[in-house]
Amino acid sequence: MNWKNKIISLSVTATMLTASLTAGAFTASVSAAAVENSKAEVIWGVNLRTSPSTSASTIRQLPKGETVTILEESGSEWYKVQDADNRTGYISSSSKYTQAINGGVGSGGNTGASDSNYTSTAKGSQAVEKVIAAGMKYWGTPYEYGANRNSTATFDCSSFIRRAFLDALGTKLPSDSRQQGDYVKAKGPVQTDWRKLKRGDLMYFMSYKGTKASSYAGINKSKQRITHTGIYLGDGKVLHTYSNEGGGVTINDIAGKHWEYRFLFGGSAL
Repeated sequence: MNWKNKIISLSVTATMLTASLTAGAFTASVSAAAVENSKAEVIWGVNLRTSPSTSASTIRQLPKGETVTILEESGSEWYKVQDADNRTGYISSSSKYTQAINGGVGSGGNTGASDSNYTSTAKGSQAVEKVIAAGMKYWGTPYEYGANRNSTATFDCSSFIRRAFLDALGTKLPSDSRQQGDYVKAKGPVQTDWRKLKRGDLMYFMSYKGTKASSYAGINKSKQRITHTGIYLGDGKVLHTYSNEGGGVTINDIAGKHWEYRFLFGGSAL
């Protein structure tokens, strides 16, 4: 395997390439050094957190296009970064969220992927971010079961998803969550493990039966009826609407909540 694929998001200088290093040793020895004080561009929105954990408080979401300074690695899954406003926090170190400003994909470096594959991925991520941005502009909009599909004054879960796609891409999804779920299944493979979802995938849930995992034990989820939908944001978050008590259009954590236990499947509508 080309070692460059291992450090796609990092920028390293030629002086680090010494004859005494093998490809494997090179990757191990320079990756940490190359991270410190390197610049990276956010390519998918990512949460800036107070500590390196998905359960930590969110300082804010870093939008696509913002440049951050990577101060150091924190474990194998997090970077400590400084944002454009000089605030310090932690973001996921997954390469799907950032790319190096110098080198790698952003500056035409060899990533091992073809130009056509990168173009396709770039277009896909752009569409995802447009949909999420369109949904976020309705933050706090009141919930109404059976809301008018032609109105933005109130939403139920499926009319909110439909509106986000319509505003962002001009794509008119089916009217209700079950039909939307069928639409996603027809588009391609779906995931029954929410942790394997990609940012922008649509999520589908069964009826609420309680807050504990035991309330859903023994249920054959493949036979359950879809009663709710939302947009997966990554970092264990879902953008959706389900009640006025819940804040209308809002974001919720998934892990350890009834959203995790009710999850049926998810996938891309693009």
